[in-house]
Amino acid sequence: MSSLGHSVLVPAWIGGSWQSLVTQSSQSSSETSFYLAYIVALHVATALALLVFFRADWERIIRGFFRTLGDVVRTRRMPEDDADARLAWLVVIATVPVGITGLALEHVFRTIFAKPVAASIFLFANGLILFAGERYRRRASVQADVLVAVEAHGGGRTHQDIELAVASDSRLAHVSVADSLRIGLLQCAALLPGISRSGITMVGGLWRGLSHEDAARFAFLLATPVILAAGVLKLPTLFGSAGDHIHGQAAVGFVICGITAYISVRWLVRYFETKRLEPFAIYSLVVGLISFVHFV
Repeated sequence: MSSLGHSVLVPAWIGGSWQSLVTQSSQSSSETSFYLAYIVALHVATALALLVFFRADWERIIRGFFRTLGDVVRTRRMPEDDADARLAWLVVIATVPVGITGLALEHVFRTIFAKPVAASIFLFANGLILFAGERYRRRASVQADVLVAVEAHGGGRTHQDIELAVASDSRLAHVSVADSLRIGLLQCAALLPGISRSGITMVGGLWRGLSHEDAARFAFLLATPVILAAGVLKLPTLFGSAGDHIHGQAAVGFVICGITAYISVRWLVRYFETKRLEPFAIYSLVVGLISFVHFV
């Protein structure tokens, strides 16, 4: 539920010297924020955990991308008969909007919205979005849940993770270019602290007819390059003056975050094979409302 929002709210709730971390990270110059440098280390760890967990998927996706790069550049058409290559290009298309927005408006989002009251409001809004995702998802999404359940438990496919991943990626390859772009545009909202990147991307997938399992997998695949790129872009902050004297703490946080992120993603992928978004929506509404009342 929005690591960015929680990185603002948790220190603010603790108070005291921790409160100054939030103020420091929202200053005009991020180069002086050791807290932001620490958060960068955690984000890189999260991205690497996602890469490790989905390593088989990314191997197929990257091979498919380079296998068709020349043809796509020459013909300006998506590959239709190569599922891995098509999924690779869908990921690229869905990543472009948030990449451009993040580079252009990162300073604005960090200095204006990285405040406890704003994060509380956005976290509450995140809960409403997740509820709306379940309430207004397409009938095709409901039917897709049923079909996925039948395939998983009715003998149509084995329970081996790699075969489940291949089957899911094959279904994702049938997402249209327009729908991939729409889902990618929703990622831009996750630049606001309190809005869950994976949550809002899942909502977009449900609205476009994906099952919970496929929407979750697509959300994690889309999040990986964005989180990794953002972390790598800010790595100089960690190794600059802002990171002085916290390299040990950053290393410990990096290891712990990487392990917990891997375990969390593994659990969530299995969870969304049969479960829905409502528990996360309730959490966002309750914590967002209580935080708003506390900080306003």
